[in-house]
Amino acid sequence: MTYTPDELFELLPAVYRIRDANQGNVLRALIEVLANQALAIEKDIGQLYDNWFIETCDEWVVPYIGDLLGVRGLHSVSHATFSLRARVANTLAYRRRKGTAAMLEQLARDTTDWPAHAVEFFELLGWTQNYNHLRPANLITPDLRRTDVLELLNTPFDQISHTVDVRHIASGRGKHNIPNIGLFLWRLQGYPLTAVADPNLKLTRGGATARALASPPDGRFTFNPLGVDAPLFNETQPEAEITHLAEEINVPASLRRRALYDELEARRQAITDGKTVVESYFRDQSPVFRIFPGTGTTALIPEEILICDLSNWQFPSPSKGYNKAPKPPYKTTDPNPPDQTFPIKAAIDPVLGRITFPSGTTPNDVYLEYAYGFSGDMGGGPYDRSKALGALKTLDGENGLLDKVQWQAGVSQTPLTGPNTIFSTLADAVDAWNQQPPNTVGTIAILDSRTYTENLTGAHHIEIPEGSQLLIYVADLSAQLLPLKSAVPQNQRAHIHGNISVEGTASSTATPGELILNGLLVEGDVKVLSGRLGSLRLSHCTVAPASGGLSVTGSSGANDQLVISIENSICGAVDLQTSVAPLQATDSIVDGDGNPAIQAASSRADLNTSTLFGAVNIKELHASDSIFDGTVTAQLHQSGCVRFCYVPDGSDTPRRFRCQPDLALTGVADGPTQKEIKLRLEPSFTSTSYGDPGYAQLKLSVPMEIRGGADDGAEMGAFHFLQQPQREANLLASLDEYLRFSLEAGIFYAT
Repeated sequence: MTYTPDELFELLPAVYRIRDANQGNVLRALIEVLANQALAIEKDIGQLYDNWFIETCDEWVVPYIGDLLGVRGLHSVSHATFSLRARVANTLAYRRRKGTAAMLEQLARDTTDWPAHAVEFFELLGWTQNYNHLRPANLITPDLRRTDVLELLNTPFDQISHTVDVRHIASGRGKHNIPNIGLFLWRLQGYPLTAVADPNLKLTRGGATARALASPPDGRFTFNPLGVDAPLFNETQPEAEITHLAEEINVPASLRRRALYDELEARRQAITDGKTVVESYFRDQSPVFRIFPGTGTTALIPEEILICDLSNWQFPSPSKGYNKAPKPPYKTTDPNPPDQTFPIKAAIDPVLGRITFPSGTTPNDVYLEYAYGFSGDMGGGPYDRSKALGALKTLDGENGLLDKVQWQAGVSQTPLTGPNTIFSTLADAVDAWNQQPPNTVGTIAILDSRTYTENLTGAHHIEIPEGSQLLIYVADLSAQLLPLKSAVPQNQRAHIHGNISVEGTASSTATPGELILNGLLVEGDVKVLSGRLGSLRLSHCTVAPASGGLSVTGSSGANDQLVISIENSICGAVDLQTSVAPLQATDSIVDGDGNPAIQAASSRADLNTSTLFGAVNIKELHASDSIFDGTVTAQLHQSGCVRFCYVPDGSDTPRRFRCQPDLALTGVADGPTQKEIKLRLEPSFTSTSYGDPGYAQLKLSVPMEIRGGADDGAEMGAFHFLQQPQREANLLASLDEYLRFSLEAGIFYAT
């Protein structure tokens, strides 16, 4: 039984309690200490019981339970990435269903935490039909009229027959053979941007703001708020049965035009015929995307949407071909119900992420719900950032910054009700903060994914007084009648279209303050003005490389205690005109977009597990597990260290330890061989353009010296935290145990 300190104290005889009150409550203080220790012991005893079960045990117990079950030793994967709990919990189920495609698919999913799809390639072999085992769908010559099937050729969901391939599937070359099983994995994830809810938890306008191609709007919009072409991604649907093999709707794949077009055409025809609508992507409760045109609260229904190719940005006309507007009406063989006409109110291109509206119906504003693709939880995004906010400390180094907040405000373009101070613009919230006295801890929570076109500069720039801390973050307040402290940092990603300036106003003898930005997508510059700011922290933010960067201005001696931290963020070029102490980057991408990534000739830089596109010019450099895409120049060579990094040829750095290509060149004196090694080890990326789903992702063709060259065997660069080599190694180590005799498996990455 649990007792509070007051309850335990009341158990003492009254004479001792009275005497203790007269002597300063010393005994009461002792009872409080004993009660707290008793609670800790009781909690530990309760956890000892929970540790008997894989569902409730602590994370450190998982490998011990796995050892009892005879689970083979796996490479350690950080708990921050994902847990092997499911892998251990399902071990007995794996053994009961050993060798089946559904079991191997689940094994791949639980071992890597990536969505997976298993393919038995003997099913796709073209062979002579047998009257005792007819396979009507197995045609050696594909049906050219089935365009949707043709589009899936050589994808994980290929349905077309192939000739035999005798190369080993484990090498990644051979596929179609009798003993071969392919496991397709999706490394990219889908990140959904959801709508804001009203006090009754009913959907209002969509969460994100579409970007108009022209001003004033002419009917052309992009899903991406920066105005770049980016594909839409599927928000994965759970599989209903354990024996079910994953389909396209169960994986975070980019959306295809043909699949969506065919479903909407079938939907319109089914409604006309009075039949049940078969839902796949356009489910009534959770469609793959929603379009909210204008200022209304109603989304377009699927029947009002046309899927097409908008490469030329033209709204389709009723002409021949795939890219056409449907000709009304939809015919039915039954007069009840009659033929129907479905007016098309918007044309969508899911591959390019574009929207067009018919002439004469152009809305001024368009709001959206959709999912975009990216490699991991980095940059401004709608993923859960609670851990990052929970780790924030006060200026005194105490844990739990959010528990010490003295001033709060919210920002939302959707009217909200409740016991909160809500502003419609970020500038108004900043102006209110600037009126607060020194030594204030405050937060500004942006409660939607809208675009805020405003500059926090000039009269509206952010001021950080002495001893003060301001956190500007993006959060979701679904139950809007709750206080702001209940807002959860997930589901939303606000877009700031403008510049942000911050000034520290502390005197030379006072403690300078701190500004923390979390969850923002900034299309503009983030600038520290001349003054005395103690810390600027970009945590899980994006400062779009093509349109902005981070800079510190002012004369020598200004911001002399400034520490700049870039954590799990994507940032444009960093230009430090004055000395900072120091510049820190962890699990981040710094992209100069054709210019130097970092210009800080008077500062020290601590760069860990980061990718830098562009030259780096620094005074003192400490780097680990990072990729430098451009030449590195450090002024000081006696201090600093570069370890487990890729450093381009011609760089001038302090001492290096196990860096590439230096390590591979050890003992190689032949000039042509050295050149060959340097070319082979040069890292290449899926994309170097921000906005692409594969931005800064290392290609699979990159040698393992880079993909597994970090100090813990993970890849160098910004996505080190994903620990992808360990995941792949764990899956390979597990396959031998569960494959049937003579079968061979291969791993293929769909993204």
